Amino acid sequence: MWWLLILVGVSGQVRGAIQGPDYDDTPSPEFLNPSWMSTIPDERLLSELSIPGTHDTMSLFGGVYAECQTWPLALQLRAGVRFLDIRVRHVEGNLTIHHGVVYQNAHFGDVLDSVRDFLASYPSETILMRVKEEFSETNNIYSAVVEHIHRYASWEMLWHSRLVPTMGQARGKLIILQNFYGPDLGMRYASMDIADHWKVPTLQHLEKKWQSVYEHLEAAPHGDKDRMFLTYSSGSGIFAFPKTVAQLVNPQLHEYLKAKRDLNQRLGIICMDFPAAPLIQTIIGFQLKATVSKPTQFSKCIQPHCNLV
Repeated sequence: MWWLLILVGVSGQVRGAIQGPDYDDTPSPEFLNPSWMSTIPDERLLSELSIPGTHDTMSLFGGVYAECQTWPLALQLRAGVRFLDIRVRHVEGNLTIHHGVVYQNAHFGDVLDSVRDFLASYPSETILMRVKEEFSETNNIYSAVVEHIHRYASWEMLWHSRLVPTMGQARGKLIILQNFYGPDLGMRYASMDIADHWKVPTLQHLEKKWQSVYEHLEAAPHGDKDRMFLTYSSGSGIFAFPKTVAQLVNPQLHEYLKAKRDLNQRLGIICMDFPAAPLIQTIIGFQLKATVSKPTQFSKCIQPHCNLV
Protein backbone atom coordinates (compact mmCIF):
# COMPACT_ATOMS: atom_id res chain seq x y z
CA MET A 1 0.00 0.00 0.00
CA TRP A 2 2.81 2.44 0.80
CA TRP A 3 4.09 2.40 -2.79
CA LEU A 4 0.60 3.28 -4.06
CA LEU A 5 0.43 6.31 -1.76
CA ILE A 6 3.84 7.45 -2.98
CA LEU A 7 2.71 7.05 -6.60
CA VAL A 8 -0.41 9.12 -5.93
CA GLY A 9 1.71 11.80 -4.30
CA VAL A 10 4.12 12.01 -7.24
CA SER A 11 1.39 11.88 -9.88
CA GLY A 12 -0.35 14.80 -8.18
CA GLN A 13 2.59 16.98 -9.18
CA VAL A 14 2.55 16.27 -12.91
CA ARG A 15 -1.08 16.98 -13.76
CA GLY A 16 -2.03 20.26 -15.42
CA ALA A 17 -2.91 23.42 -13.55
CA ILE A 18 -6.15 23.29 -11.55
CA GLN A 19 -8.54 26.09 -10.62
CA GLY A 20 -11.22 24.75 -8.31
CA PRO A 21 -13.23 26.06 -5.38
CA ASP A 22 -10.57 25.13 -2.82
CA TYR A 23 -7.26 24.59 -4.66
CA ASP A 24 -5.72 26.81 -7.34
CA ASP A 25 -2.29 26.45 -8.92
CA THR A 26 -3.07 28.58 -11.97
CA PRO A 27 -1.31 31.94 -12.53
CA SER A 28 -4.19 34.11 -11.28
CA PRO A 29 -7.26 33.86 -9.02
CA GLU A 30 -10.79 33.38 -10.25
CA PHE A 31 -11.90 36.70 -8.74
CA LEU A 32 -10.53 39.50 -6.57
CA ASN A 33 -11.68 41.10 -3.33
CA PRO A 34 -9.08 43.77 -2.54
CA SER A 35 -10.95 45.89 0.01
CA TRP A 36 -12.91 43.44 2.13
CA MET A 37 -11.67 44.95 5.40
CA SER A 38 -13.46 48.21 4.61
CA THR A 39 -16.66 46.70 6.02
CA ILE A 40 -15.12 45.66 9.35
CA PRO A 41 -16.11 48.04 12.22
CA ASP A 42 -13.24 50.23 13.42
CA GLU A 43 -13.63 49.08 17.03
CA ARG A 44 -13.20 45.37 16.27
CA LEU A 45 -9.89 43.79 17.35
CA LEU A 46 -7.92 42.00 14.64
CA SER A 47 -7.84 39.00 16.95
CA GLU A 48 -11.62 38.72 16.48
CA LEU A 49 -11.40 38.37 12.70
CA SER A 50 -11.09 35.43 10.33
CA ILE A 51 -8.18 36.19 8.02
CA PRO A 52 -6.88 34.28 4.97
CA GLY A 53 -3.12 33.87 4.67
CA THR A 54 -0.50 32.07 2.61
CA HIS A 55 2.29 29.84 3.86
CA ASP A 56 5.71 30.59 2.33
CA THR A 57 4.02 33.42 0.47
CA MET A 58 6.82 34.05 -2.03
CA SER A 59 7.65 30.40 -2.83
CA LEU A 60 6.74 30.28 -6.51
CA PHE A 61 9.91 28.53 -7.71
CA GLY A 62 11.99 25.44 -7.08
CA GLY A 63 9.93 22.47 -8.23
CA VAL A 64 7.62 20.17 -6.33
CA TYR A 65 9.50 20.28 -3.03
CA ALA A 66 9.67 24.08 -2.80
CA GLU A 67 6.68 25.62 -4.59
CA CYS A 68 3.80 26.61 -2.32
CA GLN A 69 2.03 29.31 -4.37
CA THR A 70 1.54 30.29 -8.01
CA TRP A 71 0.05 33.79 -7.66
CA PRO A 72 2.48 36.71 -7.35
CA LEU A 73 2.21 38.76 -4.18
CA ALA A 74 0.23 41.60 -5.79
CA LEU A 75 -2.49 39.14 -6.85
CA GLN A 76 -2.53 37.38 -3.50
CA LEU A 77 -3.24 40.69 -1.79
CA ARG A 78 -5.94 41.63 -4.27
CA ALA A 79 -7.53 38.21 -3.87
CA GLY A 80 -7.97 38.95 -0.16
CA VAL A 81 -4.89 37.44 1.48
CA ARG A 82 -3.89 39.51 4.54
CA PHE A 83 -1.31 37.30 6.31
CA LEU A 84 2.08 36.85 4.64
CA ASP A 85 4.76 34.33 5.61
CA ILE A 86 8.08 35.86 4.52
CA ARG A 87 11.42 34.01 4.82
CA VAL A 88 14.64 35.97 4.28
CA ARG A 89 18.24 34.87 3.81
CA HIS A 90 20.68 37.30 5.43
CA VAL A 91 24.07 37.91 3.81
CA GLU A 92 25.97 41.04 4.90
CA GLY A 93 22.84 43.14 5.28
CA ASN A 94 21.18 41.84 2.13
CA LEU A 95 17.83 40.05 2.51
CA THR A 96 16.84 37.69 -0.28
CA ILE A 97 13.71 35.55 -0.25
CA HIS A 98 14.23 31.82 0.23
CA HIS A 99 12.32 28.63 0.82
CA GLY A 100 15.00 26.47 2.36
CA VAL A 101 17.91 26.34 -0.06
CA VAL A 102 15.81 27.63 -2.96
CA TYR A 103 16.19 31.30 -3.89
CA GLN A 104 12.79 32.69 -4.92
CA ASN A 105 13.97 35.30 -7.42
CA ALA A 106 12.91 38.05 -5.05
CA HIS A 107 14.25 40.41 -2.43
CA PHE A 108 12.71 41.69 0.81
CA GLY A 109 12.57 45.08 -0.87
CA ASP A 110 10.25 43.61 -3.52
CA VAL A 111 7.90 42.42 -0.79
CA LEU A 112 7.86 45.84 0.88
CA ASP A 113 7.30 47.56 -2.47
CA SER A 114 4.20 45.42 -3.09
CA VAL A 115 2.87 45.95 0.42
CA ARG A 116 3.44 49.72 0.25
CA ASP A 117 1.73 50.03 -3.13
CA PHE A 118 -1.22 47.89 -2.05
CA LEU A 119 -1.85 49.83 1.15
CA ALA A 120 -1.56 53.12 -0.73
CA SER A 121 -4.29 51.91 -3.11
CA TYR A 122 -6.44 50.32 -0.40
CA PRO A 123 -5.97 52.27 2.87
CA SER A 124 -8.92 50.46 4.46
CA GLU A 125 -6.81 47.28 4.66
CA THR A 126 -4.02 46.02 6.88
CA ILE A 127 -1.34 43.38 6.25
CA LEU A 128 0.16 41.06 8.83
CA MET A 129 3.62 39.80 7.92
CA ARG A 130 5.61 37.13 9.66
CA VAL A 131 9.32 37.69 9.02
CA LYS A 132 11.90 35.03 9.86
CA GLU A 133 15.43 34.14 8.82
CA GLU A 134 15.84 31.20 6.42
CA PHE A 135 18.89 29.40 4.98
CA SER A 136 21.25 31.56 7.01
CA GLU A 137 21.97 31.43 10.71
CA THR A 138 23.18 34.90 11.60
CA ASN A 139 20.37 35.41 14.17
CA ASN A 140 20.94 39.11 13.53
CA ILE A 141 18.56 40.39 10.88
CA TYR A 142 17.00 43.24 12.89
CA SER A 143 19.19 46.05 11.51
CA ALA A 144 18.80 44.80 7.95
CA VAL A 145 15.02 44.60 8.29
CA VAL A 146 14.87 48.14 9.68
CA GLU A 147 17.10 49.45 6.89
CA HIS A 148 14.90 47.83 4.25
CA ILE A 149 11.74 49.27 5.80
CA HIS A 150 13.21 52.77 5.67
CA ARG A 151 14.41 52.28 2.09
CA TYR A 152 11.41 50.53 0.52
CA ALA A 153 8.45 51.53 2.71
CA SER A 154 8.24 53.91 5.65
CA TRP A 155 8.58 53.78 9.41
CA GLU A 156 5.14 55.37 9.79
CA MET A 157 3.55 52.51 7.87
CA LEU A 158 4.31 50.06 10.72
CA TRP A 159 2.15 49.23 13.72
CA HIS A 160 4.54 49.96 16.61
CA SER A 161 3.13 47.91 19.46
CA ARG A 162 3.01 44.37 20.80
CA LEU A 163 -0.69 44.87 21.51
CA VAL A 164 -3.35 43.62 19.10
CA PRO A 165 -4.77 46.68 17.30
CA THR A 166 -8.35 47.44 16.45
CA MET A 167 -9.33 47.54 12.82
CA GLY A 168 -9.41 51.33 12.96
CA GLN A 169 -5.87 51.48 14.35
CA ALA A 170 -4.59 48.97 11.79
CA ARG A 171 -5.95 50.48 8.58
CA GLY A 172 -3.18 51.31 6.14
CA LYS A 173 -0.60 49.62 8.39
CA LEU A 174 1.89 46.79 8.00
CA ILE A 175 1.98 44.69 11.16
CA ILE A 176 5.30 42.89 11.51
CA LEU A 177 4.93 39.57 13.33
CA GLN A 178 8.50 39.48 14.54
CA ASN A 179 10.05 36.00 14.36
CA PHE A 180 13.61 37.19 15.04
CA TYR A 181 15.67 38.77 17.82
CA GLY A 182 15.80 42.51 18.44
CA PRO A 183 13.79 45.44 19.79
CA ASP A 184 10.09 45.50 19.00
CA LEU A 185 9.09 46.32 15.44
CA GLY A 186 5.51 45.23 15.99
CA MET A 187 3.82 42.18 17.43
CA ARG A 188 5.78 39.09 18.43
CA TYR A 189 5.09 35.98 16.38
CA ALA A 190 5.48 33.82 19.49
CA SER A 191 2.65 35.72 21.21
CA MET A 192 0.14 34.06 18.89
CA ASP A 193 -1.67 30.77 19.48
CA ILE A 194 -0.16 28.75 16.63
CA ALA A 195 -0.80 25.31 15.14
CA ASP A 196 1.87 24.54 12.54
CA HIS A 197 2.21 20.77 12.27
CA TRP A 198 3.88 21.01 8.89
CA LYS A 199 5.68 17.66 8.81
CA VAL A 200 3.71 15.24 6.65
CA PRO A 201 6.22 12.48 5.81
CA THR A 202 3.81 10.55 3.56
CA LEU A 203 0.17 10.76 2.53
CA GLN A 204 -0.55 8.22 5.26
CA HIS A 205 0.01 11.07 7.74
CA LEU A 206 -2.66 13.34 6.22
CA GLU A 207 -5.31 12.28 8.72
CA LYS A 208 -3.07 13.40 11.59
CA LYS A 209 -2.38 16.67 9.77
CA TRP A 210 -6.05 17.40 9.23
CA GLN A 211 -6.84 16.53 12.85
CA SER A 212 -4.41 19.21 14.06
CA VAL A 213 -6.05 21.78 11.76
CA TYR A 214 -9.54 20.75 12.86
CA GLU A 215 -8.76 20.88 16.58
CA HIS A 216 -7.18 24.33 16.38
CA LEU A 217 -10.03 25.78 14.34
CA GLU A 218 -12.50 24.32 16.82
CA ALA A 219 -10.61 26.01 19.67
CA ALA A 220 -10.31 29.42 17.98
CA PRO A 221 -13.88 30.74 18.59
CA HIS A 222 -13.54 30.12 22.33
CA GLY A 223 -9.90 31.12 22.76
CA ASP A 224 -8.41 34.21 24.37
CA LYS A 225 -9.67 37.19 22.37
CA ASP A 226 -6.49 39.12 23.23
CA ARG A 227 -4.39 36.56 21.31
CA MET A 228 -4.41 35.97 17.59
CA PHE A 229 -4.99 32.40 16.46
CA LEU A 230 -2.93 31.10 13.53
CA THR A 231 -3.64 27.75 11.88
CA TYR A 232 -1.45 26.35 9.10
CA SER A 233 -3.24 23.96 6.78
CA SER A 234 -0.02 23.51 4.78
CA GLY A 235 2.38 20.62 5.08
CA SER A 236 5.02 18.62 3.23
CA GLY A 237 7.43 15.73 3.45
CA ILE A 238 9.74 13.63 1.35
CA PHE A 239 6.79 11.67 -0.07
CA ALA A 240 4.12 14.34 0.33
CA PHE A 241 4.86 17.50 -1.63
CA PRO A 242 3.17 20.83 -0.81
CA LYS A 243 0.90 20.58 -3.86
CA THR A 244 -0.25 17.08 -2.98
CA VAL A 245 -0.99 18.00 0.63
CA ALA A 246 -2.91 21.10 -0.48
CA GLN A 247 -4.91 19.14 -3.05
CA LEU A 248 -6.09 16.81 -0.30
CA VAL A 249 -6.33 19.12 2.74
CA ASN A 250 -7.81 22.23 1.11
CA PRO A 251 -11.08 20.44 0.16
CA GLN A 252 -11.49 19.21 3.75
CA LEU A 253 -10.86 22.74 5.00
CA HIS A 254 -13.37 24.21 2.58
CA GLU A 255 -16.06 21.69 3.50
CA TYR A 256 -15.44 22.32 7.20
CA LEU A 257 -15.80 26.08 6.72
CA LYS A 258 -18.91 25.81 4.55
CA ALA A 259 -20.59 23.69 7.23
CA LYS A 260 -20.02 26.53 9.73
CA ARG A 261 -20.81 29.51 7.53
CA ASP A 262 -24.12 30.24 9.27
CA LEU A 263 -22.27 30.73 12.57
CA ASN A 264 -20.89 34.06 13.73
CA GLN A 265 -17.41 32.92 14.78
CA ARG A 266 -13.83 34.07 14.61
CA LEU A 267 -11.44 31.47 13.26
CA GLY A 268 -8.27 33.57 13.33
CA ILE A 269 -5.69 33.42 10.57
CA ILE A 270 -5.82 30.39 8.28
CA CYS A 271 -2.54 30.01 6.40
CA MET A 272 -2.67 27.89 3.23
CA ASP A 273 -0.79 26.58 0.23
CA PHE A 274 -2.44 27.11 -3.19
CA PRO A 275 -5.77 28.49 -1.86
CA ALA A 276 -8.52 29.18 -4.39
CA ALA A 277 -10.48 32.43 -4.46
CA PRO A 278 -13.74 30.79 -3.25
CA LEU A 279 -11.88 29.28 -0.26
CA ILE A 280 -10.39 32.67 0.56
CA GLN A 281 -13.83 34.25 0.25
CA THR A 282 -15.37 31.64 2.54
CA ILE A 283 -12.89 32.62 5.27
CA ILE A 284 -13.58 36.32 4.70
CA GLY A 285 -17.32 35.68 4.86
CA PHE A 286 -17.34 34.75 8.53
CA GLN A 287 -17.21 38.38 9.64
CA LEU A 288 -18.83 39.96 6.59
CA LYS A 289 -22.24 38.44 7.31
CA ALA A 290 -22.43 40.36 10.58
CA THR A 291 -21.58 43.74 9.08
CA VAL A 292 -22.64 43.78 5.43
CA SER A 293 -26.25 44.16 4.37
CA LYS A 294 -25.68 43.69 0.66
CA PRO A 295 -23.63 41.20 -1.35
CA THR A 296 -19.91 41.82 -1.61
CA GLN A 297 -18.91 43.09 -5.04
CA PHE A 298 -16.06 41.28 -6.75
CA SER A 299 -13.90 42.24 -9.66
CA LYS A 300 -13.54 39.50 -12.23
CA CYS A 301 -10.10 38.13 -12.89
CA ILE A 302 -9.84 36.47 -16.27
CA GLN A 303 -6.76 34.47 -17.05
CA PRO A 304 -4.12 35.20 -18.07
CA HIS A 305 -4.76 38.89 -17.44
CA CYS A 306 -6.44 40.35 -14.35
CA ASN A 307 -8.24 43.59 -13.78
CA LEU A 308 -6.31 44.73 -10.71
CA VAL A 309 -8.89 47.03 -9.17
